[in-house]
Amino acid sequence: MKHSFLPMVVTAVCVLTLVMGSSLHAQQYTLKFASLATEGSTWLNVMKEYDAAVRKESGGRLGFRIYAGGVQGEDKDVMRKIRLGQLHSAGITGVGIGEISPKLRIHDAPFLFSTYDEVDHFLKTFEEELQQEFIKNDYINLGWAEVGFVYVLTNKPVRSVADMNGVKMWSWEGDQVAEAAFRALGVSPIPLSVVDVLTSLQTGLINGAYTAPLAAVALQWNTRIKYMLNVPLADASGAVVLSKKKFDTLPPDLQEILVRNGKKYMTQLTAKSRAENAAAIQTMKRNGVQMIEVSDQKTLKEFAAIGKKARQSLVGKLFDQDFLNRVEKTVDDFRAKQGGVKK
Repeated sequence: MKHSFLPMVVTAVCVLTLVMGSSLHAQQYTLKFASLATEGSTWLNVMKEYDAAVRKESGGRLGFRIYAGGVQGEDKDVMRKIRLGQLHSAGITGVGIGEISPKLRIHDAPFLFSTYDEVDHFLKTFEEELQQEFIKNDYINLGWAEVGFVYVLTNKPVRSVADMNGVKMWSWEGDQVAEAAFRALGVSPIPLSVVDVLTSLQTGLINGAYTAPLAAVALQWNTRIKYMLNVPLADASGAVVLSKKKFDTLPPDLQEILVRNGKKYMTQLTAKSRAENAAAIQTMKRNGVQMIEVSDQKTLKEFAAIGKKARQSLVGKLFDQDFLNRVEKTVDDFRAKQGGVKK
């Protein structure tokens, strides 16, 4: 009888060991993350892959809690919640990035880039300066995740600057860059939230919008427009950002896992987004949207001049003259080496 309790003791010890072992690997740090991206989208799928990699490498100590589909609001709402500590991280577009630092909106500047090679060269050249802009404003950029080239979508054919006359163009409410671009084109844009665009196209409140092709298909805007001007208006930036305050609470090993995987998965996302944007253009064509191609150099130079005018109007509001000059020179020099037309 003296050994009758031994199996019970062994079982208790085993259970306790399992409980203690699991607690050692229980999630200690949760990053509350919000995005406009919807369930099933490539954007969110890659974000979930990023989360899975972080959880695996951290032994389950770190992970994201993802709020998708805009349930936490648009970019400005999300950034406000991060400042209040209600959220920690977000996948944001240029509008949200501008809430961190207006200077960073240079990435979205109108008619600045004409190829993705130019975008990549710009980011490589200014990487350190841009990252420091995030840090000094209390954020960590976990990875660039651009939306892609944005195009003008209309219900009347637009082949030149003059053709913009009469277009009732939407602009994202509070987006200074979009407003500057359209005012330089001679248009007074109608500010609305993103969620109001489809209904406004249906009712005729607006007959023009702008976005990346993939977003146009996902948001069904392509069903309410007839034409796409196949000249990039801008490269819409995006990033996954994290409050520096939250980042600083993480042990160094978790910080390293988070940053390294962020760069890896957001680089993958950018490549996938570019491919899917190209495919979305073909989808739009099949659904009846007419692509308006512009090849004559006179018209292209006219759009380039409009872009320069719009960018200049943002000096002193978003960035200073020196920074704009350096960025424009970098892009122009790269384009010249590639055999393109210098703006």
